[in-house]
Amino acid sequence: MKKLITLLTLLIVLHKPSGAVNIVPDSVVALYQKLNNAEQRLIDFKDSDKDLKLKLEQLQIINESRVKHQSGEVKLDILASRMANKMCKEAALNNYTGHWNMAGEKPYQRYAFAGGLDHVSENASGKSTNGEFAQNDNTVLSSMKELHHLFMSESAPNDGHKINCTDKRHNYVGIGFYLTAQQFRYYEEFIDRYYSFADVPVKVKVNQEFSLKLKTEAGWYLCYLVAYKDKAPKKIKAAKISLKHSYKDYTKKTALVVKPWSFVNYKFEGVYKIPLKFEKAGLYYIQIYQDQKEYRTPKNFNTEGKIQASGVVITVEE
Repeated sequence: MKKLITLLTLLIVLHKPSGAVNIVPDSVVALYQKLNNAEQRLIDFKDSDKDLKLKLEQLQIINESRVKHQSGEVKLDILASRMANKMCKEAALNNYTGHWNMAGEKPYQRYAFAGGLDHVSENASGKSTNGEFAQNDNTVLSSMKELHHLFMSESAPNDGHKINCTDKRHNYVGIGFYLTAQQFRYYEEFIDRYYSFADVPVKVKVNQEFSLKLKTEAGWYLCYLVAYKDKAPKKIKAAKISLKHSYKDYTKKTALVVKPWSFVNYKFEGVYKIPLKFEKAGLYYIQIYQDQKEYRTPKNFNTEGKIQASGVVITVEE
Protein backbone atom coordinates (compact mmCIF):
# COMPACT_ATOMS: atom_id res chain seq x y z
CA MET A 1 0.00 0.00 0.00
CA LYS A 2 2.86 2.41 0.77
CA LYS A 3 4.15 1.87 -2.76
CA LEU A 4 0.73 2.74 -4.22
CA ILE A 5 0.48 5.88 -2.12
CA THR A 6 3.91 6.91 -3.35
CA LEU A 7 2.85 6.29 -6.93
CA LEU A 8 -0.24 8.43 -6.43
CA THR A 9 1.78 11.35 -5.14
CA LEU A 10 3.86 11.19 -8.32
CA LEU A 11 0.85 11.35 -10.63
CA ILE A 12 0.74 14.42 -12.82
CA VAL A 13 -2.33 14.78 -15.00
CA LEU A 14 -1.12 16.56 -18.10
CA HIS A 15 -2.90 19.74 -19.10
CA LYS A 16 -3.70 19.79 -22.81
CA PRO A 17 -3.98 22.87 -25.04
CA SER A 18 -7.50 24.10 -25.68
CA GLY A 19 -9.14 22.25 -28.56
CA ALA A 20 -6.69 19.34 -28.49
CA VAL A 21 -7.80 15.73 -28.18
CA ASN A 22 -7.70 14.26 -24.68
CA ILE A 23 -4.88 11.75 -24.55
CA VAL A 24 -4.03 10.26 -21.17
CA PRO A 25 -0.47 8.89 -21.03
CA ASP A 26 -0.28 5.11 -20.65
CA SER A 27 1.90 5.52 -17.57
CA VAL A 28 -0.83 7.55 -15.83
CA VAL A 29 -3.49 5.02 -16.79
CA ALA A 30 -1.34 2.18 -15.46
CA LEU A 31 -0.79 3.89 -12.11
CA TYR A 32 -4.50 4.50 -11.63
CA GLN A 33 -5.26 0.92 -12.63
CA LYS A 34 -3.02 -0.23 -9.78
CA LEU A 35 -4.84 2.05 -7.35
CA ASN A 36 -8.19 0.86 -8.67
CA ASN A 37 -7.24 -2.80 -8.26
CA ALA A 38 -5.90 -2.22 -4.75
CA GLU A 39 -9.03 -0.49 -3.44
CA GLN A 40 -11.41 -3.06 -1.92
CA ARG A 41 -14.14 -0.74 -0.62
CA LEU A 42 -17.40 -0.47 -2.63
CA ILE A 43 -16.03 -3.22 -4.85
CA ASP A 44 -19.41 -3.70 -6.58
CA PHE A 45 -18.98 -0.23 -8.09
CA LYS A 46 -15.40 -0.64 -9.28
CA ASP A 47 -14.65 0.93 -12.66
CA SER A 48 -13.58 -1.27 -15.54
CA ASP A 49 -10.29 -0.33 -17.21
CA LYS A 50 -12.33 1.19 -20.03
CA ASP A 51 -14.45 3.35 -17.72
CA LEU A 52 -11.39 4.37 -15.74
CA LYS A 53 -9.81 5.71 -18.93
CA LEU A 54 -12.98 7.67 -19.71
CA LYS A 55 -12.82 9.24 -16.28
CA LEU A 56 -9.17 10.16 -16.71
CA GLU A 57 -10.11 11.97 -19.90
CA GLN A 58 -12.86 13.79 -18.03
CA LEU A 59 -10.38 14.59 -15.28
CA GLN A 60 -8.42 16.60 -17.83
CA ILE A 61 -11.57 18.59 -18.65
CA ILE A 62 -12.11 19.33 -14.95
CA ASN A 63 -8.48 20.37 -14.54
CA GLU A 64 -8.71 22.67 -17.55
CA SER A 65 -11.55 24.47 -15.78
CA ARG A 66 -9.53 24.73 -12.59
CA VAL A 67 -6.41 26.01 -14.35
CA LYS A 68 -8.46 28.72 -16.09
CA HIS A 69 -9.55 29.90 -12.64
CA GLN A 70 -6.04 29.77 -11.15
CA SER A 71 -6.80 26.66 -9.10
CA GLY A 72 -4.47 23.70 -8.76
CA GLU A 73 -5.15 20.46 -10.58
CA VAL A 74 -6.90 17.62 -8.76
CA LYS A 75 -6.16 13.90 -8.88
CA LEU A 76 -8.77 11.20 -9.37
CA ASP A 77 -9.95 9.55 -6.15
CA ILE A 78 -10.91 5.89 -6.49
CA LEU A 79 -13.20 5.54 -3.46
CA ALA A 80 -15.05 8.78 -4.18
CA SER A 81 -15.50 7.64 -7.80
CA ARG A 82 -17.10 4.42 -6.63
CA MET A 83 -19.34 6.33 -4.28
CA ALA A 84 -20.34 8.51 -7.24
CA ASN A 85 -20.92 5.44 -9.43
CA LYS A 86 -23.28 4.00 -6.84
CA MET A 87 -25.18 7.27 -6.59
CA CYS A 88 -25.39 7.70 -10.37
CA LYS A 89 -26.75 4.20 -10.87
CA GLU A 90 -29.51 4.65 -8.30
CA ALA A 91 -30.39 8.11 -9.64
CA ALA A 92 -30.53 6.96 -13.27
CA LEU A 93 -32.55 3.82 -12.59
CA ASN A 94 -35.04 5.75 -10.46
CA ASN A 95 -35.15 8.89 -12.64
CA TYR A 96 -34.02 11.52 -10.15
CA THR A 97 -31.12 13.91 -9.64
CA GLY A 98 -30.09 15.27 -6.26
CA HIS A 99 -27.70 15.21 -3.34
CA TRP A 100 -29.66 12.71 -1.25
CA ASN A 101 -29.94 9.02 -2.09
CA MET A 102 -33.10 7.02 -1.46
CA ALA A 103 -31.74 5.93 1.92
CA GLY A 104 -31.75 9.63 2.88
CA GLU A 105 -27.98 9.95 3.02
CA LYS A 106 -26.22 13.21 2.16
CA PRO A 107 -22.83 13.20 0.34
CA TYR A 108 -20.63 13.37 3.43
CA GLN A 109 -22.60 10.52 5.01
CA ARG A 110 -22.30 8.31 1.93
CA TYR A 111 -18.58 8.97 1.69
CA ALA A 112 -18.00 8.35 5.39
CA PHE A 113 -20.09 5.17 5.42
CA ALA A 114 -17.93 3.90 2.56
CA GLY A 115 -14.80 4.50 4.65
CA GLY A 116 -13.85 8.06 3.64
CA LEU A 117 -12.41 10.45 6.23
CA ASP A 118 -11.97 13.59 4.13
CA HIS A 119 -14.15 16.58 3.43
CA VAL A 120 -16.33 16.06 0.33
CA SER A 121 -18.30 18.59 -1.76
CA GLU A 122 -20.67 17.27 -4.41
CA ASN A 123 -21.87 18.44 -7.83
CA ALA A 124 -24.76 16.48 -9.33
CA SER A 125 -26.37 16.58 -12.75
CA GLY A 126 -28.09 14.46 -15.35
CA LYS A 127 -30.08 14.45 -18.55
CA SER A 128 -32.73 12.34 -20.26
CA THR A 129 -34.00 11.69 -23.77
CA ASN A 130 -37.34 10.80 -25.29
CA GLY A 131 -35.53 8.54 -27.74
CA GLU A 132 -32.56 6.41 -26.83
CA PHE A 133 -28.98 7.27 -25.97
CA ALA A 134 -26.38 5.44 -28.00
CA GLN A 135 -24.70 3.00 -25.65
CA ASN A 136 -21.08 3.85 -26.36
CA ASP A 137 -18.06 5.73 -25.03
CA ASN A 138 -18.76 8.80 -27.16
CA THR A 139 -22.14 9.25 -25.43
CA VAL A 140 -20.49 9.02 -22.03
CA LEU A 141 -17.63 11.38 -22.84
CA SER A 142 -19.76 13.99 -24.59
CA SER A 143 -22.37 13.88 -21.81
CA MET A 144 -19.81 14.27 -19.02
CA LYS A 145 -18.22 17.18 -20.85
CA GLU A 146 -21.61 18.80 -21.52
CA LEU A 147 -22.79 18.58 -17.91
CA HIS A 148 -19.46 19.79 -16.53
CA HIS A 149 -19.57 22.78 -18.88
CA LEU A 150 -23.08 23.55 -17.60
CA PHE A 151 -21.55 23.79 -14.14
CA MET A 152 -18.88 26.12 -15.44
CA SER A 153 -21.33 28.33 -17.33
CA GLU A 154 -23.18 29.33 -14.15
CA SER A 155 -23.29 33.00 -13.15
CA ALA A 156 -23.42 34.60 -9.72
CA PRO A 157 -25.30 34.39 -7.49
CA ASN A 158 -26.43 30.99 -8.76
CA ASP A 159 -22.98 29.56 -9.37
CA GLY A 160 -22.53 27.06 -6.57
CA HIS A 161 -21.39 24.23 -8.85
CA LYS A 162 -18.83 26.46 -10.55
CA ILE A 163 -17.47 27.66 -7.21
CA ASN A 164 -17.15 24.07 -6.07
CA CYS A 165 -15.35 23.05 -9.28
CA THR A 166 -12.76 25.79 -8.89
CA ASP A 167 -12.26 25.81 -5.11
CA LYS A 168 -8.50 26.02 -4.54
CA ARG A 169 -8.74 23.84 -1.43
CA HIS A 170 -9.74 20.72 -3.36
CA ASN A 171 -6.96 18.31 -4.28
CA TYR A 172 -8.88 15.19 -5.38
CA VAL A 173 -12.13 14.46 -7.20
CA GLY A 174 -14.31 11.40 -7.59
CA ILE A 175 -16.11 11.07 -10.93
CA GLY A 176 -19.21 8.95 -11.40
CA PHE A 177 -21.54 8.24 -14.32
CA TYR A 178 -24.29 5.84 -15.31
CA LEU A 179 -25.96 5.46 -18.69
CA THR A 180 -29.28 3.80 -19.56
CA ALA A 181 -31.32 4.00 -22.75
CA GLN A 182 -33.10 7.17 -21.58
CA GLN A 183 -31.08 8.46 -18.61
CA PHE A 184 -27.55 9.71 -17.96
CA ARG A 185 -26.25 10.78 -14.55
CA TYR A 186 -22.98 12.52 -13.76
CA TYR A 187 -21.57 13.35 -10.31
CA GLU A 188 -18.38 15.11 -9.20
CA GLU A 189 -17.18 14.52 -5.62
CA PHE A 190 -14.49 17.08 -4.77
CA ILE A 191 -12.23 16.06 -1.90
CA ASP A 192 -10.06 18.03 0.54
CA ARG A 193 -7.45 15.52 1.73
CA TYR A 194 -4.67 16.82 3.97
CA TYR A 195 -4.61 14.42 6.93
CA SER A 196 -3.36 10.89 7.50
CA PHE A 197 -5.64 9.23 10.04
CA ALA A 198 -4.98 6.21 12.23
CA ASP A 199 -7.40 4.07 14.23
CA VAL A 200 -10.57 6.08 13.65
CA PRO A 201 -13.47 4.30 15.39
CA VAL A 202 -16.69 3.79 13.45
CA LYS A 203 -18.76 3.28 16.60
CA VAL A 204 -18.28 4.20 20.25
CA LYS A 205 -20.42 4.08 23.39
CA VAL A 206 -22.00 7.03 25.19
CA ASN A 207 -19.40 8.69 27.47
CA GLN A 208 -16.67 6.44 26.10
CA GLU A 209 -13.38 8.30 25.90
CA PHE A 210 -11.52 7.85 22.63
CA SER A 211 -9.02 9.73 20.50
CA LEU A 212 -8.71 10.81 16.91
CA LYS A 213 -5.13 10.28 15.75
CA LEU A 214 -3.92 12.11 12.67
CA LYS A 215 -0.95 13.74 11.05
CA THR A 216 -0.97 16.89 8.93
CA GLU A 217 1.23 17.69 5.99
CA ALA A 218 4.46 19.58 6.71
CA GLY A 219 3.89 23.23 7.57
CA TRP A 220 0.22 22.81 8.54
CA TYR A 221 -1.41 22.89 11.97
CA LEU A 222 -4.82 21.93 13.28
CA CYS A 223 -6.77 25.01 14.29
CA TYR A 224 -10.38 24.02 15.00
CA LEU A 225 -12.62 21.00 15.53
CA VAL A 226 -16.38 21.02 15.58
CA ALA A 227 -18.67 18.01 15.92
CA TYR A 228 -22.29 18.25 14.82
CA LYS A 229 -25.01 15.91 16.03
CA ASP A 230 -26.70 14.55 12.95
CA LYS A 231 -30.01 12.80 12.41
CA ALA A 232 -29.98 9.21 11.26
CA PRO A 233 -30.85 9.11 7.54
CA LYS A 234 -34.45 8.30 6.66
CA LYS A 235 -35.66 6.87 3.38
CA ILE A 236 -36.83 9.35 0.73
CA LYS A 237 -38.92 8.73 -2.38
CA ALA A 238 -37.14 9.44 -5.65
CA ALA A 239 -39.67 12.09 -6.70
CA LYS A 240 -38.98 14.10 -3.55
CA ILE A 241 -35.21 14.00 -4.00
CA SER A 242 -35.44 15.88 -7.30
CA LEU A 243 -37.35 18.66 -5.50
CA LYS A 244 -34.58 19.13 -2.93
CA HIS A 245 -31.75 21.46 -3.90
CA SER A 246 -28.46 22.28 -2.18
CA TYR A 247 -27.51 20.62 1.08
CA LYS A 248 -25.82 22.00 4.19
CA ASP A 249 -22.53 20.48 5.21
CA TYR A 250 -23.41 20.66 8.90
CA THR A 251 -26.44 20.64 11.21
CA LYS A 252 -27.85 23.14 13.70
CA LYS A 253 -26.77 21.04 16.68
CA THR A 254 -23.16 21.59 17.77
CA ALA A 255 -22.12 18.77 20.08
CA LEU A 256 -18.58 19.87 20.94
CA VAL A 257 -15.82 22.25 19.89
CA VAL A 258 -12.04 22.12 20.28
CA LYS A 259 -10.53 25.61 20.25
CA PRO A 260 -7.37 26.49 18.26
CA TRP A 261 -5.01 26.89 21.22
CA SER A 262 -5.97 23.48 22.64
CA PHE A 263 -4.24 21.56 19.85
CA VAL A 264 -0.78 22.46 21.17
CA ASN A 265 -1.48 20.07 24.04
CA TYR A 266 -2.57 17.26 21.72
CA LYS A 267 0.48 17.12 19.44
CA PHE A 268 3.25 14.63 20.15
CA GLU A 269 6.15 14.01 17.77
CA GLY A 270 4.22 15.44 14.83
CA VAL A 271 1.06 13.41 15.49
CA TYR A 272 -2.14 14.86 16.91
CA LYS A 273 -4.08 12.76 19.42
CA ILE A 274 -7.36 14.56 20.11
CA PRO A 275 -9.39 13.25 23.08
CA LEU A 276 -13.15 13.16 22.50
CA LYS A 277 -16.28 11.95 24.27
CA PHE A 278 -19.98 12.21 23.41
CA GLU A 279 -22.66 12.30 26.08
CA LYS A 280 -25.65 11.32 23.94
CA ALA A 281 -26.33 8.56 21.45
CA GLY A 282 -26.56 9.56 17.80
CA LEU A 283 -24.67 10.22 14.62
CA TYR A 284 -21.85 12.78 14.82
CA TYR A 285 -20.14 14.56 11.95
CA ILE A 286 -16.65 15.86 12.81
CA GLN A 287 -15.03 18.66 10.85
CA ILE A 288 -11.38 19.54 11.50
CA TYR A 289 -9.80 22.69 10.09
CA GLN A 290 -6.15 23.49 9.51
CA ASP A 291 -4.01 26.58 9.01
CA GLN A 292 -0.37 27.39 8.30
CA LYS A 293 -0.29 29.21 11.62
CA GLU A 294 -0.16 27.49 15.00
CA TYR A 295 -2.33 29.10 17.67
CA ARG A 296 -0.84 28.93 21.16
CA THR A 297 -2.85 31.46 23.17
CA PRO A 298 -6.58 32.34 23.29
CA LYS A 299 -7.65 35.01 20.80
CA ASN A 300 -10.52 35.86 18.46
CA PHE A 301 -10.88 33.18 15.81
CA ASN A 302 -13.17 32.13 12.97
CA THR A 303 -12.92 29.42 10.32
CA GLU A 304 -13.32 31.72 7.31
CA GLY A 305 -10.66 30.91 4.74
CA LYS A 306 -9.37 27.93 6.71
CA ILE A 307 -9.20 24.49 5.08
CA GLN A 308 -11.79 22.03 6.28
CA ALA A 309 -9.97 18.79 5.67
CA SER A 310 -11.98 16.07 7.35
CA GLY A 311 -15.38 14.43 7.15
CA VAL A 312 -15.36 11.90 9.97
CA VAL A 313 -18.71 10.35 10.91
CA ILE A 314 -18.98 8.40 14.16
CA THR A 315 -21.99 6.53 15.53
CA VAL A 316 -22.47 6.77 19.31
CA GLU A 317 -24.51 3.98 20.89
CA GLU A 318 -26.06 3.49 24.32
